[in-house]
Amino acid sequence: MDKIDAIIPVSKFSNAKTRLSPFLSLEEREKLLKAMLTDVTNALREYVDNIYIISSDDEVLEFAKELDVKTIIEEENPDGNNLNNALTQAMTELKDKTKKVIILPSDVPLIGKTNIGMLLQQTQFMDFVIVPSKGGGTNTLIISPLSIEMKFGDFSFIKHVKQADLHNFTPMVHDSFFMAMDVNTTEDLGEILIHGDGTKTKEYLRELGISVHSIHGPERLNVERN
Repeated sequence: MDKIDAIIPVSKFSNAKTRLSPFLSLEEREKLLKAMLTDVTNALREYVDNIYIISSDDEVLEFAKELDVKTIIEEENPDGNNLNNALTQAMTELKDKTKKVIILPSDVPLIGKTNIGMLLQQTQFMDFVIVPSKGGGTNTLIISPLSIEMKFGDFSFIKHVKQADLHNFTPMVHDSFFMAMDVNTTEDLGEILIHGDGTKTKEYLRELGISVHSIHGPERLNVERN
């Protein structure tokens, strides 16, 4: 199999998961992101040649060293497309070092529940592999560095598929409940509690006294703190 490196972009810990702010304090959200990032990197280790975390935040870069992964210091960009610029920067640095990159976020702690090895095996035959998120975004992208333009943001899945078509790639879409589960809402926390046995993320949520119950209403799960 071709050499493949992982790229995980991480924003400031102090900006972590603001949509959960009514439910979790800033310190708790920071620790949650660290737990999720630990789960993601642990899941990838045996399948990729290197793991790179790119960030402009000193605390994130220090934590990356604790995780024993490589770091890239994100450059400042005035145009506001920080995520896409960061990924382009990372791929520019890696394009002569690796054949493929797997790009994924830091908040998909159930990734270890899927068959990562099988997914990466597909890259022997496919030049473009994409995993959609549950909200129309992109939760995993496997490509050659700089082979398409980065389009992360609202409804990025469709935008990335269009990029594949534009560059004459046949997109392989891999649907995975576990890889699609990025954490943004309290109901997402409930899904982690249900499916996340063996993860640092579930362990941390239990430490906080968070529990989940099935309900029949507008939402499927009731997530509460003891």
